[in-house]
Amino acid sequence: MRLVIAEDSAILRDGLVALVTRRGHEVAAAAGDGDALVAAVARLAADDALPDVAVVDIRMPPSFTDEGLRAALALRAAYPGLGVLLFSQYVETRFASELLTGGAQGVGYLLKDRVADVSEFVDALERIAAGQTVLDPEVVSQLMGASRSDDGLARLTPRETEVLELMAQGRSNSAIAEALFLSYGAVEKNVTSIFGKLGLPQDAGDHRRVLAVLRYLKV
Repeated sequence: MRLVIAEDSAILRDGLVALVTRRGHEVAAAAGDGDALVAAVARLAADDALPDVAVVDIRMPPSFTDEGLRAALALRAAYPGLGVLLFSQYVETRFASELLTGGAQGVGYLLKDRVADVSEFVDALERIAAGQTVLDPEVVSQLMGASRSDDGLARLTPRETEVLELMAQGRSNSAIAEALFLSYGAVEKNVTSIFGKLGLPQDAGDHRRVLAVLRYLKV
């Protein structure tokens, strides 16, 4: 993968660069603020070297509020194929909702303190580069909020709700089966039932999975 990283902490930024480089991936640019990130991606795009994923901290200079998110939104608008991973110490539900509203494919949100395994982090980057959605369970928990009041969601069984929550975390059917100790076929049946109860048409194809997650997260 070709990556760009935006992180204002020089130590963490250099650590992320070293981490992914050791795993055989390329870091095309490492920036300390959102403006520098946007400028770096524009240069790479002009050279026909658009990155696969941008790893972006949310709170960066100068105000340390939402500079990273605004940069991520600008990049997604300009380069829809660019994957974005928000990598923050905080669960910012408003920020996550803003990013997901523009399309959940190729989007991730992980919490720095909860990523304990390097392989897990790199796997998340690869999944985002492949167009999947990767969300920390804590982010999912806080995002779903009042979503259960929705009529379609209220009709889901407890098992279907568990399956949908894992879908929202970006898990494949195989990974869901492993997590819930179910057969692959049982997971497929639950997923099909979820689509039906949420009123998602069959002609939506693979997009039904994304639509179901967005309905669940209420974004």
